[in-house]
Amino acid sequence: MRELVREHRIDPAQLVQPLFVVENPKDAGPIASMPGIERFTLQGAVHEARTLDALGLGAVLLFGIPETKDAAATKNYDPAGIVQQTAREIKNALPHMVVIADLCNCEYTDHGHCGILNELGDVDNDSTVEVLTRTALTYARSGVDVVAPSDMMDGRVRAIREALDAEDFEETAIMSYSAKYASAFYGPFREAAGSTPQFGDRRTYQMDPSNGREALREMALDAQEGADILMVKPALAYLDIVRAARDRFDLPIALYNVSGEYSMIKAAAINGWIDEERAVHEMLVSFARAGANIVITYFAKEYAARSR
Repeated sequence: MRELVREHRIDPAQLVQPLFVVENPKDAGPIASMPGIERFTLQGAVHEARTLDALGLGAVLLFGIPETKDAAATKNYDPAGIVQQTAREIKNALPHMVVIADLCNCEYTDHGHCGILNELGDVDNDSTVEVLTRTALTYARSGVDVVAPSDMMDGRVRAIREALDAEDFEETAIMSYSAKYASAFYGPFREAAGSTPQFGDRRTYQMDPSNGREALREMALDAQEGADILMVKPALAYLDIVRAARDRFDLPIALYNVSGEYSMIKAAAINGWIDEERAVHEMLVSFARAGANIVITYFAKEYAARSR
């Protein structure tokens, strides 16, 4: 009877599994701070995509870890870059799978910041947008279905949309990290992606966790600039933002259940402090109840396997 009248359900089809793909095979393997998650080689990522597809998951979010880095993130827009290659191979193997590519510079810069730095060592917004736009085009040419700018630079959604449209990629969608907070929950990801800033932090371009109205302004700007999907990141501490966004915007709302949130539950479960299966289900349902249409989560594969 409880199941019959249940108000919210989680369908694996609305979940997105992030994949870390390395250019250098020596960098592949388990991620210590994220039990159960690993970095894949290109072929390993294709094999994993096949497994996810068989479990009923329809989308992956790609993060690339290049073999070399520089201050200008040149590997990011290399047509033969690891994300570009992986996207082509996954689309060849699974044409129906939605391939989303995270669009940022932090994995590709030797200083670890999301933007290109000026002579003062500050992030240069406009120079960064130029690199993001150039990279987005290489993603679209590689078959990526959705580009997902996560840098929080001003004006990047409009610049990317105009560049994609100019090359007849009108159907390539933009999932914007619209409300991305300067959060303490990103630590394990930075180990996984090798993207820890070498100095300073990202608070000058990521949002203050204390601000809610600002998030809605940021989301409204991205919607006006042409975003197809608006994202809130992280998840657990920001469900009020998801609810407010759902009430205000007609666009699909995505939510990123980030690495620190994943690792907390895993650590507690490994120590026998919580029931992992119940905790994950309860958490995912809370995302749907708050109004998220799309949930990016490292639990996607496990949840889909349990749901079969």
